[in-house]
Amino acid sequence: MSALVDAIRRELRARAKRDKAAILARFFKTGKGEYAEGDRFLGITVPETRAVAKRYPDLPLADVLTLLSSPIHEERACALFIMVGQYRRGTPAEQERIYRAYLAHTRHINNWDLVDLSAYHIVGPHLEGRDRQPLSRLARSSDLWERRIAMVSTFHFIRQGDPEAALDIAERLVYDDHDLIQKAVGWMLREVGKRCSFDAERSFLDRYAATMPRTALRYAIERMSPAEKRRYMKMKDCV
Repeated sequence: MSALVDAIRRELRARAKRDKAAILARFFKTGKGEYAEGDRFLGITVPETRAVAKRYPDLPLADVLTLLSSPIHEERACALFIMVGQYRRGTPAEQERIYRAYLAHTRHINNWDLVDLSAYHIVGPHLEGRDRQPLSRLARSSDLWERRIAMVSTFHFIRQGDPEAALDIAERLVYDDHDLIQKAVGWMLREVGKRCSFDAERSFLDRYAATMPRTALRYAIERMSPAEKRRYMKMKDCV
């Protein structure tokens, strides 16, 4: 283990809180048979983890990946915060290395918060102006977290006012049976309406509201008027 990795781990453990760790373990579904079975927590807040990450902006990628492979949730989160910062500041060659490393280690990006703090900061930006086929490949994955990475990565394009990628991936995942994918689909559809075009969101829902999972639909219509919410839920209830 490198001295820098050891130092980061000591800093994180110095902030550990056993009672909060137990709460986080329950919140993030780490029990037997749950989606994050076996994940381990120190009990550190996100701002604390981010603060530690900011102290090591130039951590070598090999060390970042060592942290990312940790069984400790906050160590993986710290690694991802560092990766996001390095991607933003990196040269094109450095960004390519980080993007490829990210996709090669998705097995360690294995909880929804880890996906959400990183995917649209690395995968989305890297596919700007490039072939977006990697999103389709991730959306077809049998791995829950890769599918969520596909959906959440499209938030980058939504923030640019471009709903195309989000609508494409949402269509591929609209009938996914996992609630974490349903929530991601609904979240991105809601953001399409908020940031790009309510007409684009409505067009999607007009086709799928009657048959898509209720969880995704409820997330998607959160910002709509009461009348529109009733209309779409009625479509669902009539099936």
